[in-house]
Amino acid sequence: MKKYSFILLFVISLGFAGCSDYLDRPSLTTMNDDNYWTSENNLRLFANGFYTNYFVGYNSGFIEDYAPLRGYYFSDDFTSSGKQGNFESQAPDSRGSTSETASWLNSYAGPTWDFAWVRKSNLFLERIEAMKDKQITTSVYQHWSAVARFFRGYEYSRLVSVFGDVPYYDKVIKDTEFDQMYKDRDSRTLVMDKVYDDFVYVLDNMRTSDGNVQYLNKYIAAGFISRFMLFEGTWQKYQLNNTEKAKKYLDLAVRASAVVMSNSAYAFTSDFRSLFGSQDLATNKEIIMYRTYDAAIGVMHSVASYSNLYESQSNAPNLKLAKSFVCNDGMPYKLSAVANADKLDINNMVATRDPRFEATFWGAPKKESGTLLYACKFIDREGVKQYPGPYTPMYGSSTNTNDAPVMRLAEVVLNWIEAKAELATLGGTAVVQADLDASVNAIRNRPLDATAIAKGIKKTAPLTLATLPDDPDRDADVPALIWEIRRERRMEFVFEHTRLMDIKRWKKIDYMKNTDPDNLLGLWINFPAEYTEWLVAAKVNNLKVKKEDGTIVTYTGSNAADMVGYYIPENVSNRDAFTDRVYLAPIGNTQISEYLGKGYKLTQTPGW
Repeated sequence: MKKYSFILLFVISLGFAGCSDYLDRPSLTTMNDDNYWTSENNLRLFANGFYTNYFVGYNSGFIEDYAPLRGYYFSDDFTSSGKQGNFESQAPDSRGSTSETASWLNSYAGPTWDFAWVRKSNLFLERIEAMKDKQITTSVYQHWSAVARFFRGYEYSRLVSVFGDVPYYDKVIKDTEFDQMYKDRDSRTLVMDKVYDDFVYVLDNMRTSDGNVQYLNKYIAAGFISRFMLFEGTWQKYQLNNTEKAKKYLDLAVRASAVVMSNSAYAFTSDFRSLFGSQDLATNKEIIMYRTYDAAIGVMHSVASYSNLYESQSNAPNLKLAKSFVCNDGMPYKLSAVANADKLDINNMVATRDPRFEATFWGAPKKESGTLLYACKFIDREGVKQYPGPYTPMYGSSTNTNDAPVMRLAEVVLNWIEAKAELATLGGTAVVQADLDASVNAIRNRPLDATAIAKGIKKTAPLTLATLPDDPDRDADVPALIWEIRRERRMEFVFEHTRLMDIKRWKKIDYMKNTDPDNLLGLWINFPAEYTEWLVAAKVNNLKVKKEDGTIVTYTGSNAADMVGYYIPENVSNRDAFTDRVYLAPIGNTQISEYLGKGYKLTQTPGW
């Protein structure tokens, strides 16, 4: 298991990543570019400067960028009271940055228009090249070139996922090279072919171990490569109808996943909750890489606090997400033989669903949630016992210290099985039962923790090709096997990085139009029996439920007995209409004007 801390990460943040003229200033107190590139240890130190940008974990303090729960809440899985969050409706005035600390774009789950990290990767590669056969041996050169190319591929994968076509740079551009500096966007396929080459090099040349559990290695890199190649392979299939490129990228996703899966050091030996709330993930065999937090050195976060039952979750899990959880007999609820599988209140869903439901959500309605279904996934069992406070520092404010999984085995095997299933639809080898057993069923066979066992929670039955569910709610254009693999991702990654990116690459952004009424509802609640604290004068004309027949009942103060049904978040309404242009982000008008001012053209994203 690979971890990293922040003791070294900021040491070399100065001097190498800003504008080129900064590199020309000699420093009296720090290493400069002329004397820095002398040893492998300095290469490692420079590489550590990338970690805070790419291996975010729970981020730090109250920062939300790329952090689960706090940052990844814009998707069809979550609903808030009032009007739903909108996609942007016009190109922004500005979207450019040259800063390494540029903010991400929440509604695109990726970076802004910023090439600082591309430049930093290219600078790293050029300095490594200059050291070849002088300060470093061939094997050292190959490893560190792979590290630099991995980070370049990582950054371009994110930029392409947000903007599509972007300018591609494979060298540091000088301030005088206007034709390069102001080049127009290259096609995403050209860019991703370059990324593909970088990632192949990484798999062929990066070390399986760099001698310290803190450092990037082939297995960590392979996990991320499987993520990015699955994304691009399915984008090419569903968005661009490019079968050749889809096969190419999906094949690499399978290969990268297999690198990780072939390592017996990784296995499903942990219960689900312990992956997210543990104070020490060092011995967890499902974790490929994690970020460690330590109050003693001032590295803490706030994600657990927003899972502690007290802090609010305004964007909260909706009925549609809850319904997607498979029952413990392995069937979607409309096909399940489990008793009470069709009763969609929290208690019955905890008892009848896959164990991840109980491990992800609190077992009773909570007013702190916009839908009354509260996610407590990112805190350990002890933390929720402190509700309603006072909380010890590890469970309150921005002083949380539970470790964050950065890359875990479940994602790798789900990337692997999905890529294989997609390749099968493109003429590749059919998925066999052994493939499902090594992926979906290995996940379902995780151990249960003592709390879940005490509640009577059962493991979910395996997914088998012989009894593959044909969910009546399945999209007609999605094969049953791929539908079930997608369901597995949805259950596994609630509030993590995947959902918005998944529905984009599947060309399913219409899920966010909320034409399904379940997207704007909470679970079934019997208010007189389960939640009498809301049957008060303040809720008159505000509290509403929806009956099975679609009838909406509003609380009047005298009809408490009738307040039984699917909870309707207060004043809930749909987001503004949007079109397919929101699959990709526009660039800023300022950036287009800057190009024009220099005599060049920067093309706007299609549709904007």
